[in-house]
Amino acid sequence: MTYVRETGECMMNTATTGLAAGMALGFAGYFGGFWAFLLVLVLGAAGLIVGLVVQGDLDLRTRKQRR
Repeated sequence: MTYVRETGECMMNTATTGLAAGMALGFAGYFGGFWAFLLVLVLGAAGLIVGLVVQGDLDLRTRKQRR
């Protein structure tokens, strides 16, 4: 499901995004086995982090650095 913001921008809600991610993981696990499932899971998490950084919702510079 999508909705349109006042700016005209279309956005997917979290339920639709979760459904798409779950289906992708399910297909990878069914057709490719455990390692394909794991690869899709890791690359999906990396894509999520990159997307959040680009969108501005995650700022990695503010994270504490270990000494």
